[in-house]
Amino acid sequence: MIDTVTTEIAEGEERLRLEVADGIAVLTLCRPEKLNGWSWESTRQLGLLADRIRFDPSARVVLLRAEGRSFCAGIDVTAPGGAITGDSAAQRTRNYYEGIRWVHERFAVLSRLPQPVVAAVQGHCLGFGFELALMADVRVAAEDAVFALPEARLGVAVDAGGDLRVAREAGAGWAKLLALTGRRIDAATAERLGLVQLRVPGAELDATARALAAEIAANAPLAVQGIKRAVDSYVDAALPAALDGVAMNAALTLTSEDCREGYGAGASRRTPRFKGA
Repeated sequence: MIDTVTTEIAEGEERLRLEVADGIAVLTLCRPEKLNGWSWESTRQLGLLADRIRFDPSARVVLLRAEGRSFCAGIDVTAPGGAITGDSAAQRTRNYYEGIRWVHERFAVLSRLPQPVVAAVQGHCLGFGFELALMADVRVAAEDAVFALPEARLGVAVDAGGDLRVAREAGAGWAKLLALTGRRIDAATAERLGLVQLRVPGAELDATARALAAEIAANAPLAVQGIKRAVDSYVDAALPAALDGVAMNAALTLTSEDCREGYGAGASRRTPRFKGA
């Protein structure tokens, strides 16, 4: 696992980039050559940059976007520090549990910002990418966007509460269908389910999302932030306790033989043979 104490981002190691202008904090996933694959380091940088946004009075709204043809294609399995170790199965499970809880805390820094977050999504929005987009307050998707929670196909539970947030937005049945099957849905289906609020041609994604962010930024900041807090306090009432269960489910499955089999099958392009162990 990466150094979680360091509070700087080394030049050339940026996973996300922050620019603030005209009341909009633009937070950009900036590793298009990796399809913006997610890692422990991505999570650390997300928390750092969200903290900077939180106390910036010039930032009235956040625009979460990505460079390249994909928003985020999920975990970058080639990233350093990907696997968590331990001297026993119990210790590895405990270490994964604490690691996933740390991820939840960093993601919460973004989702609980006083400023509203608008996400602009194109291409692959899978796994952690989908979970990240679901933490935004409003989502704008390009026509080519594809969404999925594929973790069960790899032998692991959904890590960061994406299934819970789908249940909040679209209902428990759709959360179970997507998370239990790993099925992909297109932007039109995501819009119909309420997972996406606006759907536009790819060429219009950036302009539409920026215009929406500017529209929000033009309103009274105290009123905007109060509205966000009120809605979130209502819809997220049960979320903190549920996320702790998510962390334990993820820890148990990440240390399972089925997880090893799932990732191995994926790497060799064969059908996994899960045993429930």
